[in-house]
Amino acid sequence: MADNGLILVTGAAGQLGAVGRTVTGLLLDRGLPVRAMVRREDDRAAALRAAGAEVVVGDLLDPADVSRIVSGCRRVYFGMSVSAAYLEATVTMAAVARDIGVDALVNMSQMTVSEMSIQNTTSSGQQRQHWLSEQALAWSGLPVVTIRPTMFLESFFQLAAPTVRARGRIEVPFGRGKTSPVSAADVARVVAAVLADPGPHLGRIYELTGPRSQDMHGVAREFSDALNREVTYSDIPAEDWERGIKKWGVPEHLTRHLVAMGELHRAGRYDRLADGVERVTGRPAMSVREFVSLHADEFGGRRS
Repeated sequence: MADNGLILVTGAAGQLGAVGRTVTGLLLDRGLPVRAMVRREDDRAAALRAAGAEVVVGDLLDPADVSRIVSGCRRVYFGMSVSAAYLEATVTMAAVARDIGVDALVNMSQMTVSEMSIQNTTSSGQQRQHWLSEQALAWSGLPVVTIRPTMFLESFFQLAAPTVRARGRIEVPFGRGKTSPVSAADVARVVAAVLADPGPHLGRIYELTGPRSQDMHGVAREFSDALNREVTYSDIPAEDWERGIKKWGVPEHLTRHLVAMGELHRAGRYDRLADGVERVTGRPAMSVREFVSLHADEFGGRRS
């Protein structure tokens, strides 16, 4: 199925390093034609256009917008940031993609879905929406490839950087729970490889993790090795975690999702290890140490 059909990438104007934005660049580097969907015209949209993408502005919750944007595309990457309207956006995309008749739809999900069922969900409305979205896409009959990454290393960046800089500590309520975070760059490499030639992947589910599952003391040691200074783990109370999140002023839906992630880590639900990154791309996933080394300045710098 590797051909020159137009590829739609949603969320293409994400922050630098975000999956959609990185996927767009990787596909353009392969010489493939990309239609990049953005929510507004801004500098990021201009940069995508300058890189060679066809940039279109639209709303994933507007069926007419989605139809206009999908029309003419043979392959679609569907991804959306944490949102209370995630399920509506997924079903809208599924309805449009089925009506138009795409050759492949690559859906960004979450690894927590692997352990969910009607009787076993989580307290995160976002995770429940991902599970329901996968059900809806299965019912649609579309040629779907499902990507299930675990927690992103970029999330650790946001959660750990302030306290690592200030106190040399990672402060999260994960207890002794193990985790195996994966980088958005590795996830984007998997998505780009699938979109470039989706045929062999249709109907498959790819679970993506980092190269090892370890508790937060192990994660802290990788921080220490990368920064050449001591970084320790402090297991803070869940109430302090939730209070700190609320100080960021994020929407309640995102707050509940982050609180649930803390609960699930503590319960060992993120203790997963999968080889999806290497299986699809031929290269192993980035480690915590490698990621922190690349972003050392954001964590307060590396000591010589």
